[in-house]
Amino acid sequence: MTESKLASRYHPALITMHWLVLLLIVGAYVTMEFRGVFPRGSAEREFMKTLHYSFGLTVLLSVFLRAVIRLRTGTPTIEPALEPMMKLAATGAHLALYGFMIVMPLLGWGILSAEGKDIAIFGLPVFPLVPPGEATAEFFEEAHEVVATIGYILVGLHAVAALYHHYLRRDNTLRRMLPGRY
Repeated sequence: MTESKLASRYHPALITMHWLVLLLIVGAYVTMEFRGVFPRGSAEREFMKTLHYSFGLTVLLSVFLRAVIRLRTGTPTIEPALEPMMKLAATGAHLALYGFMIVMPLLGWGILSAEGKDIAIFGLPVFPLVPPGEATAEFFEEAHEVVATIGYILVGLHAVAALYHHYLRRDNTLRRMLPGRY
């Protein structure tokens, strides 16, 4: 790929992280929804929950790695340039998504910690975030559910915005993050 082509796109590592995080988020939502197919206490249901926890905590780790990559590699410009209000909205939306990807796993980690459960990321043990406590667990559970709903909205709006930029505004916003040779 030519240098000018690279300058108009995100770094390949950042593109990979973007789509990996999306898959992890989808995996976290799917496993939590899919657990309801299995009876309480069954091995299959517990497996779905364990995957959910692992996907969520991996999102948290990935956000920090992604932030480091982005700081090191920069951001390609949007062409044609955004109007100031649209740029402000895009910045706010990205900050909200990053907040979601940090807060959501922390709340889940808080639930497991407050319930006194063993916590692991794909089998690797993780320390508890808070001491056990029923009231704390309930607080984290309620907050986790609210933020999960907000997450659906944020991810959906992000996808709609990318399509708006690509098909209506006809700028390079989406192409900057697509894998391959765009």
